[in-house]
Amino acid sequence: MLKVGLTGGIGAGKSEVSRLLVEHGAVLIDADRIAREVVAPGTPGLAAVVEAFGADVLTADGSLDRPRLGSIVFADPERLAVLNSIVHPLVGARSRELEETATAGSVVIHDVPLLTENGLAPLYDLVVVVDASPETQLDRLVRVRGMTEQDARARMAAQATREQRRKIADIVIDNDVPLEALRKRVTEVWEELVRRAREGREGSAE
Repeated sequence: MLKVGLTGGIGAGKSEVSRLLVEHGAVLIDADRIAREVVAPGTPGLAAVVEAFGADVLTADGSLDRPRLGSIVFADPERLAVLNSIVHPLVGARSRELEETATAGSVVIHDVPLLTENGLAPLYDLVVVVDASPETQLDRLVRVRGMTEQDARARMAAQATREQRRKIADIVIDNDVPLEALRKRVTEVWEELVRRAREGREGSAE
């Protein structure tokens, strides 16, 4: 099994890259999706969030009001750290459970938005960073996701810098390109990942 950490700044297009890798045959473990699951109604995770932030972060139906919570934590690094201390251990435990179900020769992609910020690179055999210019990120967040420019810039500022992400990368995927060029690059990366997974399996069998 090859464990790959996939990351990139908000709006860099990491979700598209992970989708393309799954098309090629990767096993995807999506930290964002797991992060939503561990704070679903009735979970200990949600109870801990409410204890830390108050019942105001719940919607009328008792689920987590993610935009409201986001507006609190992204403006306050200390509150963000509190939220991360609740959610990240839960996400890590669930990720390991899912990883253990993958077969020996699999390429397992851990899609982890805050991989750089949380110093998680050593957990993976290699790290793939989806890279885009800040201008591209801002355009996608405003035009595609409908964020205000102020909110988009705040989200970007709360993350690691482009340089910090590139520093931990074993492989960089440039996503300042048309979709067809991105597809070609992802195919090249997939072939490299499969080769490394095969080498690792042969090495462990010796």
